[in-house]
Order: sequence, then structure tokens, then C-alpha cells
Amino acid sequence: MFVEREQDVLRAASMYYLQDLKMEVIARHLGTSRSTVSRLLKRARETGLVEITLRPSSTRAPGLGRSISAAYGIDTYVVPVPDSAGSVERLDQVAMTAARLLASWFDSDMVMGIAWGTTLAAVSRYLAPKPTRGSAVVQLNGAANMRTSGVEYASDLISSFGSAFGAAVHHFSVPAFFDFPDTKAAMWRERSVKRVLDMQRRADIAVFSAGAVAGAVPSHVYSAGYLDEDDVRRLHDEGVVGDVCTVFLRADGSWQDVSLNSRATGPTPDELQRVPRRVCVVAGDNKVAPLLAALRADVVTDLVVDEVTATALVEAASSRPHAHPRRP
Repeated sequence: MFVEREQDVLRAASMYYLQDLKMEVIARHLGTSRSTVSRLLKRARETGLVEITLRPSSTRAPGLGRSISAAYGIDTYVVPVPDSAGSVERLDQVAMTAARLLASWFDSDMVMGIAWGTTLAAVSRYLAPKPTRGSAVVQLNGAANMRTSGVEYASDLISSFGSAFGAAVHHFSVPAFFDFPDTKAAMWRERSVKRVLDMQRRADIAVFSAGAVAGAVPSHVYSAGYLDEDDVRRLHDEGVVGDVCTVFLRADGSWQDVSLNSRATGPTPDELQRVPRRVCVVAGDNKVAPLLAALRADVVTDLVVDEVTATALVEAASSRPHAHPRRP
């Protein structure tokens, strides 16, 4: 019986993809069957040993990526999608790319911070197993809300990242928003909460999206009972266009004096900036305004975005120029 070994996976992939040999020829070289070679090649793709990228000649992605990177001093990964692609398809394509990139960046003895939400839930579905040692995944913002606990949703999402990487999981068992700033201040002094906050500060990678108030794929914080009507009205009156890790941003990237932020449990932009790699994953027309705000708040070092949204971002930035910080 042929035993699948890493060396056999590598040899089969090299002969098929680099030497352009047919499966029958590879089978003879390895002393096995064509079906086994097919399984080895599938294994090579699943483990990330082989990565297949389609580059349509008509795509604008490379030029868009360069423009965004130059403007904001970040690394940009624009995912090619047809202009006719629906919002769900665009999200899936971006989620697949983000999952692959995270697997290449995250390794043993590292800490990854995860902000729950619709986009990160999509990324979690495409994570390929990559066992690591001494690593951890920590939840960046609380999840309980007014209608349902919200905890199970976030817990499952964070746990899926931990399972993919064989990492220890640290949940953040606090509300997404406290009713009173004083309550938050008191909780932040509790040892159990301080332990999670300390783990967040140790993060090597933070992964999040830019939350939008409305759209075809609404952000979870706006659609799942985390805000009441008065909260939404107040955010609108204060010029808020979206959020990052449930901390609300205006179009110019300012956030310090937005009233609801004193009750929010996610890291502020100032706190996020201490994380070496900050990965923002975005898909959808409704994400353009909050993404632009996130870039102006200087919370992004790596952006994964679909081609249609990237095009709209460049157009929006050029039509509404605004001074913004750049990463050195």
C-alpha cells in the first residue's frame, strides 16, 4: 500500500507543475497509480505547497494595488473579480485570499488577534490546517449584545482560527459595548479581563475588517442587535461612517471624541498601531467609506480587497482628498 509522505507530495507536485509531466509518467516514477498521484497533487494544493493564481489579462488589480500602496504606505493585495460579480462572490474570493495569506504569515510562537464579524467569519471557512507550536489566537473585542448573548457566534469564529493553527484560544467574555463608561473602567481592572488585554498587546498580527452601516452584506455589529436606534442616530449625528474592531470612525479617521467609543471594548486605533502587522480584509461597495476612514486612521499595514472595491476606493480618495498619515 502506498503511504502518502511529504516527500512524495513534493516530488509529485514538482514533476506535474514544474516539469509539466503527465500523471501517468509521474505514477511510473513513484511506483504508484494515477489516482494516487491525483491525491498527492490535491494534498499539495490543500496544504499550500502549491498555490494557483489566475491573472486575467484584463484585470486592473496590479495597478490598483500599486496605487493604494503608494498612497497609504501599506502592502495591498487586490483580488481580481469580474465587474459583474455579486457581493457574496466578491467576499468569498477575498476571504480565500486572506486565509492563504494568514497561513503564510502566522507561525509558531506568534499571537494573532481576531475581530469577529461577517468578513472574518468568511475567512474562517477557508482556513487550511497549519499546525503550529506555542501560538495563540485572542479575541480583540467583546461580543455580548442586547438581544442575544452574541458570545457563541464570536466564540465559534475565534475557535475556528485556533483549530486551523493548533493555537491556544483566548476568548474575551465582555459585552461588545458597555452601558456606561464607568462599568468598562471597572471591568478593565479585573484580573480575568487584564489577562486577555495583555494577550492582545502581545499580538504579532491583528485581523479585522472595516464595518459598514448598510449594504448587501451588512456588518455584523449593525445587523445583530449591538446598537439600538438612539445609538445609530447618535453615530449618524457625529459623522461616523463605520468602525474597526467596534471602535467608530469618522470619514477623516478621527475617533477620540465619538461618544460611543468610551463604551466600546475593541482596541482603539492608537492601541492597534502597536501591532506589527495589521491586516484589513474588505469586500463590498458599502465598505469604501469605512475603509478610507481606517486608512486615514493609520490602522492598516496590509489590505486584502476585491478589485471592484479597490477601484471605488481610489476614485473616492481622489474625489475627496484629505490629509492622512503614512506608514514610514
